Amino acid sequence: QVQLVESGGGLVQPGGSLRLSCAASGTIFSIYAMGWYRQVPGKQRELVASITSSGRTNYADTVKGRFTISKDNAKNTMYLQMNSLKPEDTAVYYCNKHPPGWPIMYWAQGTQVTVSS
Repeated sequence: QVQLVESGGGLVQPGGSLRLSCAASGTIFSIYAMGWYRQVPGKQRELVASITSSGRTNYADTVKGRFTISKDNAKNTMYLQMNSLKPEDTAVYYCNKHPPGWPIMYWAQGTQVTVSS
């Protein structure tokens, strides 16, 4: 089973930037569409950005123009560059297949992003 590990989260001031990484244990980014999701306690997990196997990207309106999703198939890694961060971007960020499902049948631990002054 493919394992995913998110990293790169942290505490940042409003207006700052972070770059999240999603490392996979196998070759999935060249096969499946993938996404970055986020979740705030008490709310449903939401899709933030997605990227198809061919590299076409899509973004939620709330992050469009501020976030950039990308991937490096050779490194089995996906990224989320987050600029102009706002307090409402505070959440745990996860990577997963888009839409979620086989062959990735779980959610990894995620990485916490906190935007606060």
